[in-house]
Amino acid sequence: MNDWDEIRTAFQVARNGTVSGAAEVLGVHHATVIRHIDALEGRLGVKLFQRHARGYTATEAGQDLLQVAATTDEQFTQLVGRLKGRGEGVSGDFVVTSLAGISPLLSGVVSDFQVQHPDLRVRYLTGERLFRLEYGEAHVAIRAGAAPDQPDNVVQKFMKQRMCLVAHEKYVARKGLPKNGDLSGHGFVSHDSRSSRAPFIQWLGREVPEDQIVFRTSDNRSMEDAIATGAGIGFVPEWELAMRDDLHEVMPSLDEWSVPMWLVTHVDLHRTAKVQAFLKHLKSVAKTWTFAQD
Repeated sequence: MNDWDEIRTAFQVARNGTVSGAAEVLGVHHATVIRHIDALEGRLGVKLFQRHARGYTATEAGQDLLQVAATTDEQFTQLVGRLKGRGEGVSGDFVVTSLAGISPLLSGVVSDFQVQHPDLRVRYLTGERLFRLEYGEAHVAIRAGAAPDQPDNVVQKFMKQRMCLVAHEKYVARKGLPKNGDLSGHGFVSHDSRSSRAPFIQWLGREVPEDQIVFRTSDNRSMEDAIATGAGIGFVPEWELAMRDDLHEVMPSLDEWSVPMWLVTHVDLHRTAKVQAFLKHLKSVAKTWTFAQD
């Protein structure tokens, strides 16, 4: 089997369900699509699709082939991203990824970098998913927690994000603040996952009984939003506390709550002009952050 064009055609037919849809995506005539499918089925000696009035549906044999084709197509697409990232200039596509919780901190940094380099097309992607740098899904990743250990990645210590235990003024008006470190009788906001490895969430799980966790969410940004409505006491980054006057610190921040942050790049892209320029820019801005710990 050495004709990737035919396999790619079959993949697009399965994805779109019609010959015309696949032809439009591939930029070929619909007769070419039919010829590729017929040739591939003839070579393999099996039917890959059931033809019907509504279009094409993959058979069991077709599904087996198309799972491999889907993976290969994805890897080719990501490889293109990596190859494009190897240019010498600070231009073209540039992808940065981080957790959504630090978007208020990083969005301005990324935006300023794009303004300084107007030939860049920036994508700032946030979420829990670990983007695969080896496939070119991102040029720079800012990650939290234990030091990343994926092979072929360059990992640099960035900062420690100090966390603060706070209550919104709405909560304080309703329940008051804990006195002398006594957390009993108060409600708390926490992560929905009991297996969260965030040090401040682990501390809360040890110090506060389950029935006092009155509000749970699936990510840190949602936790901070819930705290801001007065739902309960919870954790926010020190930089967010500094930006607001409606949050009250419940107790002094503990070192064990701090979250290590890492800058991660792939070894193949680490020395490119755009990656080095962004890392220099980010580190320069971070030096002005009074809340950033070494």
